[in-house]
Amino acid sequence: MGCSPWAHDGHGPRTYDPCVDATSTPSPPQRTFGRSRSVLTWTGAVLYPFMALLPVVNTDRRAPGILPACAAALATVLLVGVIRRRPMAALVMVLLVTALLPPVAKYHGPVWFVPFVAVDITLGYVVATRTLRASVVAVSLTFLTQCLTILGFTSGPDNLIVIGTIALLALVTACVVGLLGRERRQHATELRSHEVAEAITAERLRIARELHDQVAHSIGIIAIQAGVGSRVIETQPLEARAALSAIEATSRETLSGLRRTLVALRRSGPSAEPGAAPYGPAPGLGDLERLAATTTDAGVEVDLRRSGRRRQLPPDIGLSAYRIVQEALTNVVRHSGAGQCRVTVGFGEDELSVEIVDEGRGMRGAGPGVGFGITGMRERVALLHGEFSAGPRPEGGFRVAARLPLPEPTATATTTDDAAAAAGADAR
Repeated sequence: MGCSPWAHDGHGPRTYDPCVDATSTPSPPQRTFGRSRSVLTWTGAVLYPFMALLPVVNTDRRAPGILPACAAALATVLLVGVIRRRPMAALVMVLLVTALLPPVAKYHGPVWFVPFVAVDITLGYVVATRTLRASVVAVSLTFLTQCLTILGFTSGPDNLIVIGTIALLALVTACVVGLLGRERRQHATELRSHEVAEAITAERLRIARELHDQVAHSIGIIAIQAGVGSRVIETQPLEARAALSAIEATSRETLSGLRRTLVALRRSGPSAEPGAAPYGPAPGLGDLERLAATTTDAGVEVDLRRSGRRRQLPPDIGLSAYRIVQEALTNVVRHSGAGQCRVTVGFGEDELSVEIVDEGRGMRGAGPGVGFGITGMRERVALLHGEFSAGPRPEGGFRVAARLPLPEPTATATTTDDAAAAAGADAR
């Protein structure tokens, strides 16, 4: 059965299902001028020999040959399309036409070797864009053709040496420029590949952090509540019912968050269609009270403290601070064995400080690379150019601290976290 973006069960209004919209991708753009370009390209290839040889044949024997020679060289412009598509074929055509110029010309002299400049330019493009084997074949063919032409239509040893030297220098220059172009293209390609790989890695790490932070805290709460419920289900039914209610609420919230994340990942771009599934507001410091209440229900009392002038934060800073507190509380619930902990959020003039302290048994072997949670917190802080530290306290317990730089406050950005939390609750 096919999947429709608008589902209907026959008893109510149609509801939006993002399964189709999320996976649909726009069709690639069509090349409307491809056929016209091909016609122009091969039309230029057909006209090129006539346009290159016509000025040479019609030149008066007594007139200097510089103008028709330059015209024959400029006629290579007609082969621009062929050079881009088939540079080797274009090089062969230019070599044939250029080799025919001296025998059919009415005026003989060194000036008829000017069209070989077009040959060298085409050769440089071949060296820059084609494989090494094709480049070697092109250079050998060009060198052989030029040598035969110069030897066959140059009179006098002096002219032979001068023209041969100039032709050789031009050939070497074309090869060097082509090699430089090839290296530049390869470097640009490697740089783009490196940037794409870095972007993919950064996005993969971001997704891993979001999934870990969403799931780890909820699974920890569910595991603790399930253990409590299994122990008191026969002796204290009300406590067991409360534990099951907490498990249900946490599971629904986690499932909703995962669904929003998966829908966002499956979409190729932002959707502006009406009725599309909303992404939902990202959590921030205004949601810390709810997070503290959930952690308290799991058996760890949270003392939430705030200091400084509260103000609205950029979404990335608010989300990172919330995730740091969430992961730290998850570690307290799962590893510390403490009955309470303290969370301190301080608004400074140019930074936001977050500190989570407990008096439990800490984490064995805690260090920079322990677990995915501490690694994710450190990565979040590093992306915001802040400072992070996590480790056991000398007096016992564990401490997580982060300092996140804040942008310059504006006159309109004075909303308190309580108002942001109320707005978030209304949006949900």
